[in-house]
Amino acid sequence: MKKKALDQLSRRERQIMEVIYRAGQATATEVLERLPDPPSYSSVRALLRILETKGHLRHVADGTRYVFAPTLAPDRARRSAMQSLLDTFFPRESRRGAARRVPAGAFRRRARPDLEADR
Repeated sequence: MKKKALDQLSRRERQIMEVIYRAGQATATEVLERLPDPPSYSSVRALLRILETKGHLRHVADGTRYVFAPTLAPDRARRSAMQSLLDTFFPRESRRGAARRVPAGAFRRRARPDLEADR
């Protein structure tokens, strides 16, 4: 089973992965119901099979239907997506330079009286 980076999936493959990550697991019918501008049922099944071949999904049989779940834990997928975002917009060389320009303690939690009143 070949592993492929999540950031190299097609738009529709990413949409399917988002549906399954949000739900935790889903059948082809459940994926179809949650997709924007959904393709045909057979297209969804074909894409699920492709994602499984690429190593992004696994399935278990539940009677006559398959229930699909991601192979990568949500927290690892989140980190991978964030790393891809950083690599896309902030190459490693510029990140080092930018980090040096941020004042120490700039990201400390500060008291916000306007938010405290809502508690």
